[in-house]
Amino acid sequence: MPLYDYQCSQCGHVIEVRHGFNDSHDAPCDKCGGVLKRVFNPAPIVFKGSGFYITDSRKGSSEGSKPESSSKGSKPESSSKESAA
Repeated sequence: MPLYDYQCSQCGHVIEVRHGFNDSHDAPCDKCGGVLKRVFNPAPIVFKGSGFYITDSRKGSSEGSKPESSSKGSKPESSSKESAA
């Protein structure tokens, strides 16, 4: 059974209650007797590996273009040396 957080609307006290998915918790607050409302917490998400961030795709495309530009720059130099010799 999962744990759910409930917060009192009057005093702000938070309690954890274990019950089923379809069950509801209708008990009053332990401290002041106020109405408890369920708190929805975001699920933790962890991104591991490459391909999750925008910089990963940019890094991959720029790495591929660097060898091409360096090989293009070296070809004219070698051809000019050959023609001068």
